[in-house]
Amino acid sequence: MALMAKEGLPVVSIPGVLTILAFAFVGVYAGITGIFVTLCIALFFRDPERSGNPEKGEILCPADGRVVAVADGPAPRGMQGNALRISVFMSVLNVHVNRVPMDGRVLEVRHIPGGFSMAQLDEASINNERTEILIEDPSGRRFLLVQVAGMIARRILCRLKEGDVIRAGERFGLIYFGSRLDLYFPPGFESLVGLGDRVRAGETVLAGEK
Repeated sequence: MALMAKEGLPVVSIPGVLTILAFAFVGVYAGITGIFVTLCIALFFRDPERSGNPEKGEILCPADGRVVAVADGPAPRGMQGNALRISVFMSVLNVHVNRVPMDGRVLEVRHIPGGFSMAQLDEASINNERTEILIEDPSGRRFLLVQVAGMIARRILCRLKEGDVIRAGERFGLIYFGSRLDLYFPPGFESLVGLGDRVRAGETVLAGEK
């Protein structure tokens, strides 16, 4: 059975209380509507167990959703040379708990203010509000994981901090109500997914060593 992310409890409690009041003071139909709204919000914060077990050189997907970009380009801040970028768009129907893609150590966590355009658009990677997480794996290679806010999403939650030792598949945060994750790979990796593929955090292998 899917669990709920702890950050969802205070959010779900508000419509839950209003639903009780609706039954008491407004009527049955208002109460039933309240139950529906409360369940929808609770489903958004669902947090199912995942059993991904990557092989050496494999990188797990950090988010549930649909692959909207697979592209090579100049490496972002903190990396060198060119980088492979894979972007995953999360709709409001997807699980929004994010998971660590590889073993390693967090070198830096940086929040960058920005806009709130549609997260599935490519320009959202550089224009939208986002949190950048620079990771170094046990071999010394650097990856950049970016949580990107969307048109509806207005809050990014990242539990990681500089110096944290992380393991592939661990939960590390979430983005509220529709959003995007970008993962930048150093040279030597190739994508194992294509545009439009449906992926699952902590289970789908996004890329592997060439």
